[in-house]
Amino acid sequence: MRARAYTIFSAIILLTGLPGAKATAAEAELTAPNWSPKAAAAYLDGRATWWASWTGAARDNETFCISCHTTAPFALGRPALHAALGEQSPSPAEQKVYDNLVKRVRMWKQVEPFYPDQTRGLPKTSESRGTESILNSLALVWRDAPTGHISPDARLALDNMWALQIHTGDMKGAWAWLQFHNAPFEGDSQFWGNTLAAIAIGTAPGNYKSEPAIQSGLKELRDYLVKNMDGQTPADRVALLWASAKLPDLLTAAQQKTIIDETLAKQREDGGFSLSTLVGSWKRKDNTPLDSASDGYATGLIAFTFEQLNSPQTQPSLKRAITWLGRNQNAADGRWPASSLNKERPLDSDAGRFMSDAATAYAVLALENSK
Repeated sequence: MRARAYTIFSAIILLTGLPGAKATAAEAELTAPNWSPKAAAAYLDGRATWWASWTGAARDNETFCISCHTTAPFALGRPALHAALGEQSPSPAEQKVYDNLVKRVRMWKQVEPFYPDQTRGLPKTSESRGTESILNSLALVWRDAPTGHISPDARLALDNMWALQIHTGDMKGAWAWLQFHNAPFEGDSQFWGNTLAAIAIGTAPGNYKSEPAIQSGLKELRDYLVKNMDGQTPADRVALLWASAKLPDLLTAAQQKTIIDETLAKQREDGGFSLSTLVGSWKRKDNTPLDSASDGYATGLIAFTFEQLNSPQTQPSLKRAITWLGRNQNAADGRWPASSLNKERPLDSDAGRFMSDAATAYAVLALENSK
């Protein structure tokens, strides 16, 4: 509604010649996004369905892993389309993802880690468990949030997660996270993964984040994130900014402003953001240059984060980012563009679509939240 109202207001000023018409003429270019929720849903459902049946994603007990790039973002973004499409329940693809998550959460002590030490080397078991516990929790509390009540399965997922928190050493307060040297999700991304844990805790409905039993662990997580935030990439600090909207006492107003200023400086002339400018000195393994164009992942993530903050400082930038998203959906298949940070991939290959899977989910979140 905010983007649409903004456009109507600008148009009225231009047509009536009211004071301010000259100042808003350029702003009139920020038109209400013209994009297809139906095409976005079809793309997301198709990719989640493919992932669930792909042999590379298959795990024990007839389950599949929840991926950082495809099914985890899908679980966040796809429900945002229900209202636009008049859906009263999850799509079949959503339900399949939820059923898989619930099965693994309930069988937590029986299912194998995604990548066992015995086949992938130390410390892949602990990394796998920590990563899965966070993603399971985030997806299930996200599902529950609109109801205002936390389900037994989401609570069990959170219990599984808390049991794996580290309470000593440099990682005190954190969880182990998969490291495969693949940015932005499995590279040097432990900090990013732990911001997702904070988002899961802060998103859990009811008074979960205020429950006495989790206060000690929550303090340790806050301390870990604040202690380590200065050394992170701009992309990871955006995720921390998102987490601070869910846990209001995570960052001070001054710390939030520092990250906001850093992020605003990265916006491109076309209104979008490029992930290549948010990952520090990261280089592709094949030495090909990173794609420097605006992309759906960076733009969608930043826009959605700004929406959560609802800060006057971010509003002009947010309007431009939403306009970019509205204009850059692929008309052929419904996705938003994004490319691999790790090597040059054919964008129509399954692996080449991984970043577009995440981009599309975050673009949908930002666009639907802007209404």
